[in-house]
Amino acid sequence: TAIVAKLLGCGAKVTCFNRGKSANRLPEHPNLTIVTGDRQDRPAFEAAFEGQTFDAVIDMISFHPDDAASAIRAFSGKTRQFVHCSTVCVYSGPPQTIPTPETEPYHSIGGYGKNKAAIEELLLAEHASSGFPVTILRPSHSYGEGGNILRPWGPWDGWGRFIDRLRKGKPVVVPGDGTGLWASCHVEDVAEGFLAVLGKPEALGQCYNITGEENMTWNSYHEIVAEVVGGTFHPVYIPTDVLCEVAPGWSGGLKEIFAYPSIFDNSKIKALGYPGQTISLRAGTARTLAWMEANGRMADESGDGGHEDRLVAAWRAGLHALPRVE
Repeated sequence: TAIVAKLLGCGAKVTCFNRGKSANRLPEHPNLTIVTGDRQDRPAFEAAFEGQTFDAVIDMISFHPDDAASAIRAFSGKTRQFVHCSTVCVYSGPPQTIPTPETEPYHSIGGYGKNKAAIEELLLAEHASSGFPVTILRPSHSYGEGGNILRPWGPWDGWGRFIDRLRKGKPVVVPGDGTGLWASCHVEDVAEGFLAVLGKPEALGQCYNITGEENMTWNSYHEIVAEVVGGTFHPVYIPTDVLCEVAPGWSGGLKEIFAYPSIFDNSKIKALGYPGQTISLRAGTARTLAWMEANGRMADESGDGGHEDRLVAAWRAGLHALPRVE
């Protein structure tokens, strides 16, 4: 949505293809055309673009190599640039270099990142063999209006409850010791990165990080979020392995993403004119909170069935029961 809004603001004519399953947050615009369809219906998706050409195609929802293969069939010879939204998860797990550059080898330890890496390899091989005009962008955590306020552990539908927990001053589980490194980037800043590569011949066949640059620890992240939402941060530190064992359904992404430094080098895309991060976590969180409150995304923390409270109590009791050595 942020990319489309910026393109319309620049005077571009934009066609959006999606399933129409979520609310459209874009105002009506004479330069905006919305086509409803499902890319998983491969024949219909590929036929939808017969006889059409585009200056650029931006693919935000390609999650399996079959998606990318279908996109190649749909858009070969019909666009001067195909921008694929990948992810820094192609090198998730322990990084070799911090800040991590685009030359970091693929070493994803999760299925999501492995599929994205396979997509990149397919697209880059097509570029090398046929000249398919691909540009690959690798965002990290992108957030903002239309989404939620992240926490690194907890149910994926529990963002509003997380805010309520902070506001009530209740203890909040944090994986590890809170000193892991993280950076978030508001969607408007990420959108500027997408615009920065459009129409640039030198970007064809290239990969670019487009991530936050306000690097901080998870402790600092939680403290800022707590201040913005009007709450207090009382951390309870529990090792990642323990959380994955006792709450696997709430621990998605912990071992793949949140347990490792997530700090990346954006200098390559800045050479194309990308200005870098302009919206601070504090300002972006305030905007996201306002959107959540206005759109019914808040919830009572007790809606988790008391699981976090029981986990905190059991962890504290277990620590108290350990033998002491003076």
